[in-house]
Amino acid sequence: MNYPLLNVPERPAKPRQKGVTMVMDKGLSLRQVEDFIEVAGVHTDIVKLGWATSHVTPNLKEKLALYKSAGIPTYFGGTLFEAFIIRNQFEDYQRVLDQYGMEYAEVSDGSIEIEHDKKCEYITKLAQQVTVISEVGSKDAAKIFAPYKWIKLMQAEIQAGSWKVIAEAREGGNVGIYRGSGEVREGLVDEILTQIPEETIIWEAPQKEQQVWFIKLIGANVNLGNIAPAEVIPLETIRLGLRGDTFDHFLNLANK
Repeated sequence: MNYPLLNVPERPAKPRQKGVTMVMDKGLSLRQVEDFIEVAGVHTDIVKLGWATSHVTPNLKEKLALYKSAGIPTYFGGTLFEAFIIRNQFEDYQRVLDQYGMEYAEVSDGSIEIEHDKKCEYITKLAQQVTVISEVGSKDAAKIFAPYKWIKLMQAEIQAGSWKVIAEAREGGNVGIYRGSGEVREGLVDEILTQIPEETIIWEAPQKEQQVWFIKLIGANVNLGNIAPAEVIPLETIRLGLRGDTFDHFLNLANK
């Protein structure tokens, strides 16, 4: 930080298990990645190359090298995993991870249906190769899971070897844990948190109002994902109570 301020929430140093900011790269150029790292790299824990954008991204190895040189882990979006699975190319997917030196992988079933036992098998196999992040929830807004099912799926995937489980919301923040309007399904989140440790969940929260809601509920060190590159600095100020949305929140806690 550039100067001292009292009563500012403490943020753990990277690499951290709590307070993770996962950024969505939907096609940044090499120059944009360099600029992003200069401005927001210190506040970024991991970068996801959204869905299957890595398949068509020019200079992919060079881009990954830039993130690696800045100490920022990367991974390919879960939709790429699904694209390989639906084509019966799981071993090819494993080879791609090795080819690009990936240390993380996302396992999801938001676009295709995979028997959950089979999904957990994929998690266990990949966990022997990389650190696995798995995603729970559908990209289909018509598929609404009951809270007990979210909990059951998350527990099984953590047991299978997932480092973190992502609560699905897509890059728009309008499915899964959110209603079509972007409003949080508060009852669902509350139920999940009765059974799943909050530090094991990454809540996809691309919209500012969603970020504010989770920070007020869980605290400055909630794990948040699908953050746009330009929103990393603004998010960090929300975490620290240095933006109007949470300005009084942490001051009030400090005075209790």
